[in-house]
Amino acid sequence: MKKYRACSTCGLVHDVPSVPVRHVAKCTRCNSIIRHGSHPAAESRTAALAAAALVLYIPAIMLPIMTLERLGHESIASIWSGTIGMLAEGHYTIGLTVFFFSIVAPVTKLAALFTLCYAGPLLSGGARSWIYHAVEFIGRWGMLDVLLVAVLVAVVKLGDLVEVTPGPGVIVFGIVVLLSMLASISFDPHAIWEDDA
Repeated sequence: MKKYRACSTCGLVHDVPSVPVRHVAKCTRCNSIIRHGSHPAAESRTAALAAAALVLYIPAIMLPIMTLERLGHESIASIWSGTIGMLAEGHYTIGLTVFFFSIVAPVTKLAALFTLCYAGPLLSGGARSWIYHAVEFIGRWGMLDVLLVAVLVAVVKLGDLVEVTPGPGVIVFGIVVLLSMLASISFDPHAIWEDDA
């Protein structure tokens, strides 16, 4: 069966035969290396990073992310309690935005990456492609939660009247964001179509 591969540099399409181990296929036009096959550890690495992020996710949203002190009154807020508090007070736009981009979207992205790594061979190429495009779309909005926290701090901080202190949830949430980014980077999208080739 013929396997056609496009050069990632110049775009020339080649009929790439089976390439032996420790050998590479090179483009006849620009001499760049043509990808063939996916890295053998790519799926397990991505799954491990996604699983680690999912395990840390519950503490990340439950631990205090900031402590607000105003006129001697101190209040501690986590992502979860802050989201529920905003919804309870009627701030539906901000509450639902934080809920979606800080809770739903990251879990969906990590679960989708995990699915692509382990349930990928059980799904059709079209389903895997759709899941991968969903991961890519969600990833574009991945830093919005950090922006929301920054905006929230800027809105709440009223000069010297309010003192905002970051909590341990910031560190754990930062680790989750980093693990999520590493899982996305380590996933090899070529593996989606390798089984169908």
